[in-house]
Amino acid sequence: MTDKFDLLVIGGGSGGLAHAQRAAEYGAKAAVVEYRPLGGTCVNVGCVPKKVMWYAAHHAHQFHHAPDYGFDVTLNGHDWGALKLRRDAYIERLNNIYASNLDKRGVTHIKGGARFVDANTVDVDGRSYQAERIVVATGGRPIVPEIPGAEMGITSDDFFELETRPKRVLLAGSGYVSVELAGVFNALGSETHVVVRKEGVLRSFDKMLSTELMQAMQNSGIALDTGVIPESVHKTGDGMVLHAEDGRSFGPVDALVWAVGRAPNTEALDVTQAGLQIDKDGFIPTDEYQQTNVDNIFALGDVTGREALTPVAIAAGRRLADRLYGDMQGRHLDYHLIPTVIFSHPTIGTVGMTEDEARAEYGDDVKVYTSAFTPMYYALGEDKQRSSMKLITTGDEERVIGCHVIGEGADEMMQGFAVAIRMGATKADFDDTVAIHPTSAEELVTMR
Repeated sequence: MTDKFDLLVIGGGSGGLAHAQRAAEYGAKAAVVEYRPLGGTCVNVGCVPKKVMWYAAHHAHQFHHAPDYGFDVTLNGHDWGALKLRRDAYIERLNNIYASNLDKRGVTHIKGGARFVDANTVDVDGRSYQAERIVVATGGRPIVPEIPGAEMGITSDDFFELETRPKRVLLAGSGYVSVELAGVFNALGSETHVVVRKEGVLRSFDKMLSTELMQAMQNSGIALDTGVIPESVHKTGDGMVLHAEDGRSFGPVDALVWAVGRAPNTEALDVTQAGLQIDKDGFIPTDEYQQTNVDNIFALGDVTGREALTPVAIAAGRRLADRLYGDMQGRHLDYHLIPTVIFSHPTIGTVGMTEDEARAEYGDDVKVYTSAFTPMYYALGEDKQRSSMKLITTGDEERVIGCHVIGEGADEMMQGFAVAIRMGATKADFDDTVAIHPTSAEELVTMR
């Protein structure tokens, strides 16, 4: 027996759920196939539990500065296990909410792992399901390098399984995951060390952000080494040691966290059965309409190799449903000017082109405005952390094409500025906006 649907979504993460529910609202008979807890990476081992841990680290920083404001604070330590229990309970509630939302919209939840039988049929644990359209939204997973002893390390997924906080931690990687988890470990009391393969962290971002974050990390007590290409890992009586190709060794540590990238979840799909093409890294290429090389099969989210951000997957999924089932011809996600935040310590907010990208495209038409200052939050104490901002403009009208902020409140201020930049705001528009004082955000409308 084969069950039939209008739409079958493979993957119950943010993008897949958003697409299926929006399609169901338009009247499509939809189903979602997922063998893990609903919510995907973001809810279970990504954005949401990560932000909980960031808040814990943020509290630690605030306790540190409390005496500056007259508080006599005595800390009796931090209970990592208690935090984990509360965080896990919160995530389980979210899983149940996602399941309830599917029920409310009449979307069938098929529990199991899917593989293609043909372009309209998938098999889930021995049972066949057919659909007019199929959407692949299977996300990705952390990469573990293929070197001797690598299996002794953990990934960001495993981070959320830690029952206790390791006293000594080594993180290998230069991106989001590495700098964010390093900030958490360090703030909560772990001896923290980060190693990167090239010259610094966040290399795909504006150089100002990378430089400022590296300095802030080192000022906070995080050890940082560059040019480290892992060669092997071995265990000693005192912990794990990472050996690099150039002969350097790092450790011993109690935990080694691999944060060296993510791979798409496509191996188990049997994509060739559907005629579906994947690239050399396993990602599923799509056009601007999320269309794959097969007419009735679409893909969205991290599995496409595009911007690996939850709001991007959600936006792409909803727009795809609008077009396919809501009669909104031409509706699709514009992947330009996507804002994002790195929950490092301090936080980073960014949207648009880096300075290097802008100069490569616009040359001498680029004009850059910067500001560096100490936020008022630190005015009463000796331990200060500065903020830095950059606006990148082009043309005689000085249209703003890039905005980069690192410092207190960067995460919350970026959303509004992203709207302005997407609408084509110029430097004059920023200048003509009355500043909100005293805030850090006002620096973006008072730069000279």
